[in-house]
Amino acid sequence: MMQQILILDFGSQYTQLIARRVRELNVFCEIHPFTHAPQLADRADLRGVILSGSPCSVREDGAPNPDLSAFLGNVPVLGVCYGAQLLAFQQGGEVLPSTIREYGRARLTHLNQHHPLLAGMHLDSPVWMSHGDTIKTLPAGFLVLAGTPDVAVAAYQIEGQPTFGIQFHPEVTHTHEGKLLLKNFVVDICGCEQSWTPEHFVDSAVAALQTTIGPTDQVILGLSGGVDSSVAALLLHRAIGPRLHGIFVDNGLLRQEEFTSVLKAYEGLGLNVTGVDAAAEFYAALAGISDPEGKRKAIGRTFIEVFDREAHKVEGARWLAQGTIYPDVIESVSVKGPAVTIKSHHNVGGLPELMNLKVVEPLRMLFKDEVREVGAALGLPEEILHRHPFPGPGLGIRILGDITPEKVDLLQRADAVFINLLKERGLYEHVWQAGAMLLPVQSVGVMGDERTYERVVALRAVTSVDGMTADWAHLPYEFLAEVSNKIINQVRGINRVVYDISSKPPATIEWE
Repeated sequence: MMQQILILDFGSQYTQLIARRVRELNVFCEIHPFTHAPQLADRADLRGVILSGSPCSVREDGAPNPDLSAFLGNVPVLGVCYGAQLLAFQQGGEVLPSTIREYGRARLTHLNQHHPLLAGMHLDSPVWMSHGDTIKTLPAGFLVLAGTPDVAVAAYQIEGQPTFGIQFHPEVTHTHEGKLLLKNFVVDICGCEQSWTPEHFVDSAVAALQTTIGPTDQVILGLSGGVDSSVAALLLHRAIGPRLHGIFVDNGLLRQEEFTSVLKAYEGLGLNVTGVDAAAEFYAALAGISDPEGKRKAIGRTFIEVFDREAHKVEGARWLAQGTIYPDVIESVSVKGPAVTIKSHHNVGGLPELMNLKVVEPLRMLFKDEVREVGAALGLPEEILHRHPFPGPGLGIRILGDITPEKVDLLQRADAVFINLLKERGLYEHVWQAGAMLLPVQSVGVMGDERTYERVVALRAVTSVDGMTADWAHLPYEFLAEVSNKIINQVRGINRVVYDISSKPPATIEWE
């Protein structure tokens, strides 16, 4: 039985980061909304509970206030920020608006260095605060463990039980010794073994797949050339061999020569993959559509039609495999419910219902960086393992306006110059995602003695951890000049190149 830590989510922007830090300790953990607390308390694999922060105040009506009595005294509990305030508030402590609000760095000027939770930490250690309330008075039986110049209760323990609260955020890098505190709690106090490794995941996932999928069942998987679907394919291939049938659809909106290169890579891995050239169908479906959502829906609808047609050629298909990863799972059961739709999801839904297949999602408990670690353990080639994310609609949402084969060819060539130079100059691995956008404008230029009136391309490159937020990549001016010069000289039809320096938020990574 796999030991695990349970994280109860109260809506904090940092909740996923807590999980990532715990997993970096090679300890498995899951995030659940606080509303799930009652049905989670008797899990045999549970070794400890972490209560997340929250944008709410414990003093306001309707604030999260679950019954935690089943956990307290039975398993170790660590309340972080709101979680710490909630534990104190429920026991009769006084939580009031902070006289001086602490947002940002603070220092621990009082610290019980002999306490197991804080062992190894140092006085004046920087911590990250983000709260508008403070614990003014602790209930009887609560012991203060740490404080800052402005917050007397920065950490505490309930006497006689392994229940703790900390006002700061140990999961962010600004708390210099935060990972040490989490290790003290998860490993030393909860007693978790640090055995959840990529190799362990591969072994357990393969065994689970072999148990779940029938001995003659055939499984269909839509491949994209990206890391998620490719790692899912390798796991399934290891579990069921040639009974996995991969389908890779060329929608005519891939990068230059990507269809051929990805199929070749899959062939080298021994995967059973069928390549489908459906570019003409997608172009026909997109004809005359300029609206971004209209294009996404046309691409999604056509993909489902093509994929369903190809899947029906596989006899005995019982399962549809998907490369769903943990952030998608968390979002589907978010404390606040489904997020407001900014744009249709890059991935195409609706397939399981249409095809009447059972769904298998071998990566549903992994974060993106963990997927890459598992891929490395499975021997996935570098060109796929560290490939930048690429949207499902492909260049269809990087061409502003309507889609034509001529525009796709133009953008493919410009994009290839950009991506290839990033790789040649050693910058590709320092960028989370990059690509070129074809704008629906033309500009005047001069080439030789001739006046030109040609298209404009915008280059986009961002740095990020998971794509939820992103900063524009500060690429060297000399490199940008080289890219611009090469695109204008080599791609006939483009005479101007610009660079996007917008961050997310307020902008999105893709332009549509």
